[in-house]
Amino acid sequence: MPRKAIFNTRAPLIMLKILCTKICNQLYLPKKPNNNYTQNLLPFPSNLKESSTTPNQTLVFGLERVLLKSCSIFPYFMLVAFEAGGPLRALVLLLLYPFVCLAGEELGLKIMVFVCFVGIKADSFRAGRAVLPKFFLENVGKQGFDMVMKWERKVGLTNMPRVMVEGFLREYLGIEDVLGRELKLCCGFFVGLMEEKREQFGMEKMDPHHVIGLIGSNTKSFGHELTSLCKAIYLVSEAEKRTWEVLPREKYPKPLIFHDGRLAFMPTPLASLALFMWIPFGSFLFIIRSIVGILLPYKLSIPILSFTGMQGILLNPKSSFNFSTTPSQKPSKPKGRLYVCNHRTLLDPLFVSAALMKPLTAVTYSLSKVVESFSPIKTIRLTRNRDTDSKKMKELLSQGDLVVCPEGTTCREPYLLRFSPLFAELSDEIVPIALDFQVSMLYGTTAGGLKCLDPVLLLMNPTTICCVKVLDELPRQFKVGKSKFEVANHVQSQISKALDFECTSFTRKDKYMLLAGNEGIVKL
Repeated sequence: MPRKAIFNTRAPLIMLKILCTKICNQLYLPKKPNNNYTQNLLPFPSNLKESSTTPNQTLVFGLERVLLKSCSIFPYFMLVAFEAGGPLRALVLLLLYPFVCLAGEELGLKIMVFVCFVGIKADSFRAGRAVLPKFFLENVGKQGFDMVMKWERKVGLTNMPRVMVEGFLREYLGIEDVLGRELKLCCGFFVGLMEEKREQFGMEKMDPHHVIGLIGSNTKSFGHELTSLCKAIYLVSEAEKRTWEVLPREKYPKPLIFHDGRLAFMPTPLASLALFMWIPFGSFLFIIRSIVGILLPYKLSIPILSFTGMQGILLNPKSSFNFSTTPSQKPSKPKGRLYVCNHRTLLDPLFVSAALMKPLTAVTYSLSKVVESFSPIKTIRLTRNRDTDSKKMKELLSQGDLVVCPEGTTCREPYLLRFSPLFAELSDEIVPIALDFQVSMLYGTTAGGLKCLDPVLLLMNPTTICCVKVLDELPRQFKVGKSKFEVANHVQSQISKALDFECTSFTRKDKYMLLAGNEGIVKL
């Protein structure tokens, strides 16, 4: 082939290669930091606060690579996709994960933001306050936390949308300001695009001599932005972060009592893949467990359910309660015992009934009709009218044993909500029962989702562990001279001691106002 022909054939390919290289450099490569940034970048000192002599200084720190032990942000976007958008959106995000890795930090972030947020209504987005804080707290490094909390004024800097991290930083860590990018809206819905610049919230007005920056490696864009804002910028290396410990629960600035969402694990790429592979098997397992639990007697269903992964532990430490005896019968007294237990899942009354090996009647609030129709034990829905509910429960007690959860709603963490004192007026034969329930993959409770799916997702778990502790029956003379509130508080404290939980004064309304923005009343 002539030389001229070869040149003409390759020329368009060479020009296309040059054009693609320029586009990739604009999309993928971060801006080269200026000389100021390079000079101000200092190694992270262990005594950063003590080395500072200027009072009233402000610390600006990077959330992902300073405070969090693992800097991967994919799991948090997977949580948003699954909880706010649904399983199908989460599956799309998982399938796009290889492209996110190949696209680079900035473009990969934009892909995840678009998939997770496009079409989501802004007013109904509560994952940033109800779901993500739990997983952020479980990923906080103890050493990074101790360093950040030494400063009086702290400003969080994040590469994620501000709506994802603001609730965690403000409510649980007490961070005054958050520097992050806003999401664009159209008619009240997210369009899946971010503003190019982070909101500074008055940082430009601060004296750079009173601002210290603390960032992690591979965050040159952060350093470039902070050059004009900070006196000095310190770097936390990845090698140092590998030695960090996870922040223990007792050091949380604010206790994590309430959280929502269905996922009970950190959805890393491999864990998310395992979830979607398990769903067909979990659906089949749900059908098997439901049939066994509804149709078979306890003596047969308990071993079979245990074989399928639903483990149950019955503990009765030093209890004077006799399972075989019946309560003393008097014409003026109710015929049945009142079993009072804390509330962990929708199926708590079933676990109590199985532990005692006898049928019970359960009273519940806002129970879904779908769940009620398939319940193997008798369930009665309360009206939230005190007089009406009291008469109804007394009538049920006259017919047999009754189980009640005075918290009125479930709590996933090791805390007990305030007990309603209504049960203390109904019977002199009160048996406290302490329940603890652990799941491996999916939570069977929700504040803002579909409650009819609660038993489905609960029974889809690969394994569950239910621990039932039957405590001593309250002496008849215990209620003499005590108010119903004192009796309720005593039962709450007895159950908390048995489980090593902590008592709180929070109520059902507090939980639902925080997680769902309503009072938790289901419209049937």
